[in-house]
Amino acid sequence: DPSSISKNVKVDLPIVGSAEKVLATMVGLLNEQGNNNDQEAIGQWWEDIQVWRDRNCLAYETSPERIKPQQVIETLHKLTKGDAYVASDVGQHQMFAALYYPFNKPRRWINSGGLGTMGFGLPAGMGVKFAMPEEEVVVVTGDGSIQMNIQELSTAMQYDIPVKIINLNNRFLGMVKQWQDIIYQGRHSNSYMSSVPDFAAIAEAYGHVGIRIETPDQLEAGLQKALDMKDRLVFVDINVDETEHVYPMQIKGEGMDKMWLSKTERT
Repeated sequence: DPSSISKNVKVDLPIVGSAEKVLATMVGLLNEQGNNNDQEAIGQWWEDIQVWRDRNCLAYETSPERIKPQQVIETLHKLTKGDAYVASDVGQHQMFAALYYPFNKPRRWINSGGLGTMGFGLPAGMGVKFAMPEEEVVVVTGDGSIQMNIQELSTAMQYDIPVKIINLNNRFLGMVKQWQDIIYQGRHSNSYMSSVPDFAAIAEAYGHVGIRIETPDQLEAGLQKALDMKDRLVFVDINVDETEHVYPMQIKGEGMDKMWLSKTERT
């Protein structure tokens, strides 16, 4: 689309054409060139990349009292050996799952991307499990998103779909809270959920297994217990630290190279 060239960012080398034809041509040119990279010319680029790698914005502080959401996802990855199909809803938990559960196989990360579809995770995970009953399927959700479609626990019982639901329960609409923390100096409006229900009890009322995890020392054993119940849907309600933010985070109104790396550090 010619109208998109330099619309937002100045383009140094504009190419307008069919993506299929342009990419095929580029691959052909690269094959002709062979592996004759000018190391001197790209040396500075590799130095820049190393500087970015050294800025570990995925680091976080653990706590003996509070469970960190990042810690939940890392533990889940460890226990599933990175081999689960992971469906997510929308919110901070979606970002934490994307950042802290490394995927090395195709079609393992099932989510609605930037569409903002709260409620997507549970039915999506059920669909994956229904199609591939022998695979480990985990739904990562939050206390806001899961309530959009929690009634599908009935469908899961009726059709015997034993997914594992990991609820990062921070009693907030996490992404809304994060923006309010940063932009409105922590003045929270319509993001705190004081009436969060007993999710484990709801799961049990539908005939499933409900597990509550309150402290870090319960985390690994609780998740392992859920994963070991291969033929049951298990709802794991995890009380996580509501003060945690997702990073890196693009700074509102600035370019893609301007990001928050932590609550105090930015690019």
